Amino acid sequence: MIDGRLQRGERTRRTVLDAAVRLASVEGLDGLSLARLTATLGVSKSGLFTHWPDKQSLQLAIVEHARKQWTEHIVEPALRGPRGVRRLWTLHERRIDFYRAGHLPGGCFFGTVDGEFDDRPGPVHDAVADAVGSWMNLLTRLSELAIELGELRPGTDPAQLAFEIEALGSVVVVHTHLLKREHSYRFARTAVLERLRSLSTDPGVLPET
Repeated sequence: MIDGRLQRGERTRRTVLDAAVRLASVEGLDGLSLARLTATLGVSKSGLFTHWPDKQSLQLAIVEHARKQWTEHIVEPALRGPRGVRRLWTLHERRIDFYRAGHLPGGCFFGTVDGEFDDRPGPVHDAVADAVGSWMNLLTRLSELAIELGELRPGTDPAQLAFEIEALGSVVVVHTHLLKREHSYRFARTAVLERLRSLSTDPGVLPET
């Protein structure tokens, strides 16, 4: 009976967090209230307080859940692929596919909330910054590894390349959601692929543009 209650509680928690990440991708974390969640899910506010005693603890749980989703859909599949420049490319491609598939109505959770908390110190700011920083560190580290493996030219700047890949990935959400330009998926894919091919010691390991 105890195990059953724990399983039900975990299912409820995941259902709430799935819905919260979807809503926050459109409305942000500040715009996401317990009342909004209870109305969307048809659960009681007291039921939510069982899992999260206050709004900040809920916000922190939402950030962590969004980070896990990003890891499951984008990072882990990419890291199962070949090392070097192809892994770097797959990471970007998985990100574009995640956006195109419409997993979140707002396109990107972090693209919405990082602007909310970039100048607001506190635990939520730190959690968002840590998630975004870890993503940038991953892009940089994979660029460094591709250089070490001899698949990117020795003069390549890993931090610069990581910044370019991130910029081209981020702009997709704005252009597809605000400007309704569906070709932005293709533009972002082509731009990163061409950049990687131009830096690669063997462009043939990457797809054609």
